[in-house]
Amino acid sequence: MPDVVQYDQKFLENPPRINELRRFLRVFLNRPLVVFGVLVILLLFICAAFPQWIAPYDPVKQDLRSVLLQPSSEHLLGTDGLGRDLFSRIIYGARTAVIVGIIALGIAAVIGMVLGLTAGYFGGITFTIIMRFIDALMAFPPFILALTIAALLGSGVKMVIIALGVGMMPGYARVMCGQSLSIRENDYILAAKSLGASNRRIMFRHLLPNAFPPMIVLMTMMIGMTILAEAGLSFLGIGIKEPTIAWGSLVNDGYKYLLTHPLLSTGPGVAIILVVFAFNMVGDGIRDAIDPRLRGLL
Repeated sequence: MPDVVQYDQKFLENPPRINELRRFLRVFLNRPLVVFGVLVILLLFICAAFPQWIAPYDPVKQDLRSVLLQPSSEHLLGTDGLGRDLFSRIIYGARTAVIVGIIALGIAAVIGMVLGLTAGYFGGITFTIIMRFIDALMAFPPFILALTIAALLGSGVKMVIIALGVGMMPGYARVMCGQSLSIRENDYILAAKSLGASNRRIMFRHLLPNAFPPMIVLMTMMIGMTILAEAGLSFLGIGIKEPTIAWGSLVNDGYKYLLTHPLLSTGPGVAIILVVFAFNMVGDGIRDAIDPRLRGLL
C-alpha cells in the first residue's frame, strides 16, 4: 500500500508529457477514409511533380492513326479524337490542378485572413467597412463570382488563379473575423495591450496563431473545392484552354463521345471526384484531431 501511495505522489509531481505530434497522428490516422485521402493526395502530388516519369506518352503529341482507340495494354484509357493518350493527359492535368489549387488557395487565404483579422481586432468603423464589403461579395456564390471575374479577365492559368482567389476569399475573411472577435477578449490579449505591445505585434504574434487551427481545416477542405471550381471553369470554356492540359477541359473534350467512348469524360471526371473527396476527408481528419470536442466522433 505505501508503494502505491508513493507511486501516485511521484505521478502527481512529475506527470508524463504528452507527445502532441504522436497524439495528433494517432487520432488523424485512426479513420480508414482519412488514410485513403492521404494516399490519394500523395499520388496527386507525385503525378504533379514528375508527370514526365509516369506518363507513357507525350500528352500533346497527335497520332491520327490512333484516333479514338479503346482501352488496351498500349493505351490504358484509350485515346481521344486526335490520337492523344488519355492516361498521359490525365497525369499531366494533375500538375495544373495542383498549381491552380495551391496558388489560388494562397491568394484567397492570405487576403481573407488579413481582412478578417483586421476587422475583428479593431472593430468599429473598420469592422463595418471591411465586413460590408465581404457581405457584398458573399451575396454571390463563390463559383458564380469566380465565373464572372474569369469572364471579365479572360482565359489562361493566371486569370483563373486570380478569379478563384477572389471568389474564395470571402469565406476565409468571415471565419477569421469570427475567430478574432472571440480571441481578442482573452486575458493574454488584454495583458499584451497593458504592457504596451503594438497592434501589429498583438495581431500577428498573439491573435493570429491562436486563430489559425480552424483556418488549417478550412484551407484543407477548400483546396478540393478550388480544384473543382477550376475544372468547372475549364469545362465551360472560359478557364484553362489548350495547349495547357486541365481536367475540366478533358471532360469537355470527351463530352461529344460520351455514348461511344465514355472514358474520355469519365476518366478525368473520376480523377476530379477522387481528389475533392480526398481533400474533404483529410480536412475532416485534421478537424477531428485538432478539436478535442470532436475527437473520435467523426
